[in-house]
This record gives sequence, structure tokens and C-alpha cells, in this order.
Amino acid sequence: MRDFLKMMRQYASPYKTYLAGSIVLNLLSAVFNIFSFAVLIPLLNILFKVDSAVYEFIPWNTDGVGIKDIIVNNFYYSVSHFAQMHGTLNTLFLLGGVMILFTALKTFCYFGSNAVMVPISTGIVKTIRDRIYNKILALPIGFFSQERKGDIIARFSGDVSEVEHSITSSIAMLIKDPILIIAYFGILIFVSPEMMLFTILFVPAFVWAMGAIGKQLKRNSMEAQTLWSDIMSMMEETLSGLRIVKAFNAEKKMESRFSSTTEKMKKKVARVSIRQQSAHPVSEFLGTVMIVIVLFVGGSMIVNGKSFFGGKFMDASQFIFFLVMLYSVIEPIKELSRATYSIPRGLASMERINRILEAENPIREPENPVAIDGFKDAIRFEEVNFSYESGREILKNIDLTIPRGKMIAIVGESGAGKSTLVDLIPRFWDVSGGRITIDGTDVRNMSIKELRSLMGNVNQEPILFNDTIFNNIAFGVEGATEEDVIAAAKIANAHEFIMEKPEGYQTNIGDRGSKLSGGQRQRLSIARAILKNPPILILDEATASLDTESEKLVQDALDHLMSTRTTIAIAHRLSTIKNADEIIVMHDGKIVERGTHDQLTALGGYYSKLNQMQSL
Repeated sequence: MRDFLKMMRQYASPYKTYLAGSIVLNLLSAVFNIFSFAVLIPLLNILFKVDSAVYEFIPWNTDGVGIKDIIVNNFYYSVSHFAQMHGTLNTLFLLGGVMILFTALKTFCYFGSNAVMVPISTGIVKTIRDRIYNKILALPIGFFSQERKGDIIARFSGDVSEVEHSITSSIAMLIKDPILIIAYFGILIFVSPEMMLFTILFVPAFVWAMGAIGKQLKRNSMEAQTLWSDIMSMMEETLSGLRIVKAFNAEKKMESRFSSTTEKMKKKVARVSIRQQSAHPVSEFLGTVMIVIVLFVGGSMIVNGKSFFGGKFMDASQFIFFLVMLYSVIEPIKELSRATYSIPRGLASMERINRILEAENPIREPENPVAIDGFKDAIRFEEVNFSYESGREILKNIDLTIPRGKMIAIVGESGAGKSTLVDLIPRFWDVSGGRITIDGTDVRNMSIKELRSLMGNVNQEPILFNDTIFNNIAFGVEGATEEDVIAAAKIANAHEFIMEKPEGYQTNIGDRGSKLSGGQRQRLSIARAILKNPPILILDEATASLDTESEKLVQDALDHLMSTRTTIAIAHRLSTIKNADEIIVMHDGKIVERGTHDQLTALGGYYSKLNQMQSL
């Protein structure tokens, strides 16, 4: 319950007004319900003529008479007086109308109490989804190299849905049911304290039964949601690698793997569901046993004409009212117990969600960032080292200067540390040792937004969104006009193929640009970088996966893009970087050679061997 209250403090605090309204409406609903059932007593007395007593009005401040006796007496007096004045049949009509009125008021308040809870439950779910999404945007790239995409998607979808169904749907019960239980128990004590002694004996039985049922729900639900994450991960892997699955005739293998996981989840979900479903019949059985025992005990006292403690016992109509109210209190107890075993399921999902929300972000904004005014001098790596959390060292003692306006190329075998070196500049990662400066200022002392505004990226695999061509080019540039976008597309050699599309710049390109060819996607990526117009350009093997014709068009676009800015290019094809001002050769996390293409070729070292192999 502590975890639930903590969650409510986090997410329900903006809805205090709604909570207060729900409490008031539930109180009124309980009061009107009690009054509607209280009308049963004179109705039964009139119908069955079980009460022949003559009542006189008792003043409310009469000494020596209890408030309960005054209320009951004056209520009976009012009904009997009305019957004498207007007749029995009219009295029945009046009491029936009063009962309908109170029932209508109770129903209205009940509906209202549920209606005001809708903004709370939907608001909490929206807030959770927004926080997860915003946290995903804020977390560093390194976090997602350690987490499966499918698992994150499962937490965003399945776990949030579980919180919605298990927790937010229980909030109304947790407000309404305690109010009803307290109100009904209060009236039962008012009607017959001695009968309540027998009733209270069953409360521990209810609590114990519901506790036993819900004890392992949280653990089982956590395991079920983990298996759901596995299923989502498999689905994501299958969609991404469907070409390979088919090429290697691995459909049966994937089917077997997927079926095995769904079978485990089926068993786990079945166990959770059976435990949940057992709660209702158990509470139903305990409630029936309680009613039967109370009926037997009360019936015995009515037959004997006195209570077990001596003195007068209530009459038959009052006893029926007691039974009706007792039966009414069973339903909120059952609903409350249902909420208590639903909440652990939601808390298990909330625990998984919190692994994202509470994940620490090592890339922190400086408290007092240094203001920067463009890029004027150079980027410098000073004794830079970098290691992943596992402790594996990736970069070792990197010293490098990238002057403004120059093109620097980085080459080396896969795993040499090229991409990691470049990722340190916009602070996708932070250095483990040494520092990186721009115009003499450590990048860790700059505003992340201002730092990254200096840079444009073109990657080997163009990253596009399921949106229009226009919006993909204008992505990240506020207030871009149609003229600006078209101008950028022309420079990137993209305008011609765009205009061949039926809807031109408003053409939707599909998921990840699936409706375009590889060269078209890359030219849109370049147009996006041209529109941003950054002083620093980072190219990560931008032409490595293109055919010869597409490569020429993309390379022409890149030449336009690089002509007026500082460029850092990672390349496998050495032919694309022959004109670089300096080529950095990396091996095993170190810079092993540096110079121009001609200098390194003449050196006869590592670069020369790479060049010879590609020439073959």
C-alpha cells in the first residue's frame, strides 16, 4: 500500500479537486441509500400491520431520552400522523415516492462520483505515458544499447495499460467503498449494536481470505509482464530481420521460439487470472455465511422477544432493514477486496515503468552553462579516454585538433572506436578521462542544446520518420518555409525526384522512409542537414550502402554541404576522402597514423594497406 500511496502522490496531486468532489458525492450517495432503505420500515409496518403502537411527538431536547429513540419515535409519529390524516393507501404512495426520490438522488450521486473520476484515471495514464516518452528522449544513447527495444515498447504499452486497468480503475473503489462501508456499519451500529458484534466477527475472515489470494499476485504479474516484454522483443526482431528469416528458411525455428515464450506467458497469466477469479466466489461465500448466521441469531431473538443481553430486541421490520443494510455492506467489501488484489498487478507494472523513469542520466546539464557564439576556432581532443560501464576501454589517449573549415576523415577497421570518437563531440557519451573543447570551452560546460545546435549529422542509415517529405527535411528547424525546404532539397539533388511524387513535398514516405530508395532517403537526410546549416558536419559512412549511381548523386550533394563548413567524416570507402585535409587512422582505440592521402600512402603503413586492399 505504501507503493500505491507514493504513486498517488506523484500522479494524482493535480486532481485534488476531483478527488474532493468524488468524496462528497459518495458520501451523499451513501446517505441517500440509507434513507431509501429506511423507508422500508414504515412500509412494512403498514403493509403487514405489525406495529399497533400509538406514537406521540417527543421534543428533540427532552431529557432522559436517547437521540436514537427520539429519531425513531418522531419518524414513526410523522408517518402514523400522515396515515391518520390522509389514509393508509396515500401513505403507501407517499413512502413509495420518497423511496424512489432517494434512490434517484443516490443514483445521480453515484454516477457523478464515477464521472469525476474519469479525468483522474485518464489524466494519470496520460501523465505516465508523457513521462516515459520524455524520459526516453532525455536518456543518453548508451541506455538503449543495454535495453531491448521490445522491452521498452512493452513497458510503454502493456505495462501502462496494466496500470490503467489495475490501479486507476481501483481509485474509485478505494474512495467510494470505504465511505459506504463506514456509513453502512455506522447505521448498523445505530440500529442494533448487539447484532453488530456478530457481524464484526466476519471482518477478519474477509481480510484474511483476500490477503491470501492477493499475496503472490504482484510477483506473478511481474513475471507475466517480463514475458510480455520478451514477446514484444521477438516481434520487433522478426519485423526487422524478416528478410534474413526467410532467406535462411528459419520460419519454423522462429515459430518454435515464439510459441515457447507465449506458452510460458499463457501459464503465468492463467495462474494470475485463476487467483483473481477465486476472490469473488470466496467473498460471495463468506458473505452468504455471514447473512445466514445473522439471520439465525436475529430470528432467534425475535422469536424469544428479547435480545441475548436482555431487554427489548428490534421488531421484524427493523430486523429486515438491518439485513438489507448488512447485505448492502457486503458489495463494497467485495469491491474493496477486488481493488486490493488488482492493485498489486498494477504496482508490478509500475515497478517496471519506474526502471525507465528513475534511470539515472549521466549526461547532465551544467548548472551555469558557458554561452557560446557559433564556432570560430577548433575542436580539440585532449588526452581523451573512454570506457563503457562494463569497464572495456574503447578510446585511449586521443589527442586531436580539428580546425574550423577543415575536413577531417577518420578510418580504421570495425571496432576501432571511430563512431565512439565522433559521438563524444555532441555528448551522446561523456569522456571517461581527458576533455573535449570547442573554441577552448569544455563541451561538458556548455548547454547541451546549444552544443548540438552547432552540428548536423548524416548517417550511413538515414533516420527518417513516418511523415511527409517536407516535415522530414524541416525536422528540427523552427519556422522553416516552403522556399527554404525547396532550396535545401535542390542543393541535395532531391528536388527532382520529390516533384515526381504525386503529392510532391507533402508525400508521406512511410515507416523509416520505406517508400523511397536508399539514395533518395540519404538525399533527404542531407537536405535536412543543409536546412539546419550547422557550422560542424558529422558524416558517418554516408555513402557506404549506396549503389554507384546513387553514390554519385549523394556525393555531389555532400560536396555542396561540406564546402563551407567543418567536416568530420567516418569512411570505409577511402576514395570518398582522398581530398580530406587530414586523415586519422585508428586501430584498437588509438590513433596510429595521421596525414593526407598522399602522405599516408607513401608511408606504407596501415592506411596504405587499406588503400591497396580496396584498389584490388
